[in-house]
Amino acid sequence: MTEVIVVEFIPPLAKRIPRSTYKYISRMRQSLFILTCLSFNLMYGQFQTVEDDFEGNGSISTWFGDACILDLDFLNPFMGGDNLSEQVLKYEDIGGLYANARFTLPINFKLGSAHTFSLKVYVPSSGLTGSQPNTLSFKLQNGYQPEPWTSQCEIIKPLLLDQWQTLTFNFDTDNWQNFNLGNGDPLNRIDFNRVVLQINGENNTDQVIAYLDDFSYDGLIGYDPDNANSIYDNLVWADEFETSGPVNSANWYHQTLLPDGVGWFNGEQQHYTDRIENSFVGDGHLTIRAIKEPFTDQGQTKQYTSARLNSKFAFTYGRVEARAKLPIGEGTWPAIWMLGKDIIETGGYWTVSHGEVFWPACGEIDIMEHWGYNQNFTQSALHTPSSSGATENYGGLYSSDVLNNFHIYGMEWTPEEIRFTVDGSVHYIYHPAVQNASTWPFDSEQYFLLNVAMSGFIDPAFTQSDMVIDYIRVYQESPTTLEETEDLLSVSLFPNPTSDVLTMDIDASWSGARGSIVNVLGEEVQRFLVRDLRVLLDVSDFAAGVYQIILQQEGRKGSASFQKD
Repeated sequence: MTEVIVVEFIPPLAKRIPRSTYKYISRMRQSLFILTCLSFNLMYGQFQTVEDDFEGNGSISTWFGDACILDLDFLNPFMGGDNLSEQVLKYEDIGGLYANARFTLPINFKLGSAHTFSLKVYVPSSGLTGSQPNTLSFKLQNGYQPEPWTSQCEIIKPLLLDQWQTLTFNFDTDNWQNFNLGNGDPLNRIDFNRVVLQINGENNTDQVIAYLDDFSYDGLIGYDPDNANSIYDNLVWADEFETSGPVNSANWYHQTLLPDGVGWFNGEQQHYTDRIENSFVGDGHLTIRAIKEPFTDQGQTKQYTSARLNSKFAFTYGRVEARAKLPIGEGTWPAIWMLGKDIIETGGYWTVSHGEVFWPACGEIDIMEHWGYNQNFTQSALHTPSSSGATENYGGLYSSDVLNNFHIYGMEWTPEEIRFTVDGSVHYIYHPAVQNASTWPFDSEQYFLLNVAMSGFIDPAFTQSDMVIDYIRVYQESPTTLEETEDLLSVSLFPNPTSDVLTMDIDASWSGARGSIVNVLGEEVQRFLVRDLRVLLDVSDFAAGVYQIILQQEGRKGSASFQKD
């Protein structure tokens, strides 16, 4: 039976709202958008090829057509010559803006200099109207972003009419262009998981009929940031929730004090309590339960209760895994997130001992947020002084049945970037081109918050629902046994002494090394990764004195000193 797919354009998600209790932002209902999930099963961390001959052979089992019609098993009307296939994909653009054929993978491409995408295409001149240049635009995107085109890297090639033509696309040797000029070389990226094919350009309201066949990629997919490729492999802290009864008070603090004496911001309508009815451990799980019930505390009566936990553990840099099931019901707003240990926040665990700055100067890392009106969509985000409120630093994706299925919500935080995953698939990477206090307040310790808020429109039929967490784990870099430290004779540091930015020129043998800066007391004051042969280190906030730079790589350890004026 012929399969015809017609997909209408659906507006992407609106800008996300912050979770911070220090800035009230009205919640706007967000528009849904559709992301694809392939029906073939890809195991976590498994590498697979990507191909489709449109005759039932291949790994791409679902295609989407935006503003066009796709027929996935159309009889080849031009069989012969360079294409003897009986079936092809028919692409029919009847004048829709931004018409394209696309698919999205559940895990990401591993691009490389030797790997190419290829496909066959036939464009009959009789199927064209207008005078657009005849081209095929091959686009790679991060399909998990709410606005995938902002992540786009594109190669455009000319098309020949009335003949089968094989086109190849190599993001190392072909001329490519980024939608966002700051995205950098595509070979250095690991977030591509969507392929978009567009014939005769964007904003084309003319008719286009084309036939596609034998799509293939000769590289692999399967980037696994939470396992073999991570330097953070040493478990340093965890709660497996193996007891029964109240939450472990050695690990968690109940934050219950209303921040302004009246309520929580962001339109939250609940009291957070330390009652066992709202948070408890049993059967190897932590349950945070939101309940519809009148409850009076601190002179205020509210119609819902829940729990908000602060961890008594804080850390800088590492990998987080939290395995959880999420609540159901419009109005529920669960989150697994982090705040800087130095935050000044009324009632917060760390404020009395470490509070120095207000939100967002402390930085906020939202590992997982979820809204009951968009049941299977989860989102990750960053809040900084440069992007708080209606932040632009976010990404998300749909997962299968988050109410009944556990999913692993992950975050990996390095000195240069923060990346977010669900079940091992990267859906957002934060890597600011310039790191300073405004864009990167993520160079000091952060702690966890676990909560279920009730906010916005709440379903009148809601009675109670749970966020259930199986475990939360933190991994950091393993202690390494290294040979005797060598002098970094091949490293040039200038200006030395320095007062602001230290430039380090280094030879290629240290590429990929892990670096740190240590003061005279032996305390590590900064970490970094050597990605280029010139590294710029901001030391403007350092106290005057002598510091040591230490590089570590595959059993090697090297050091050099500099002075801060």
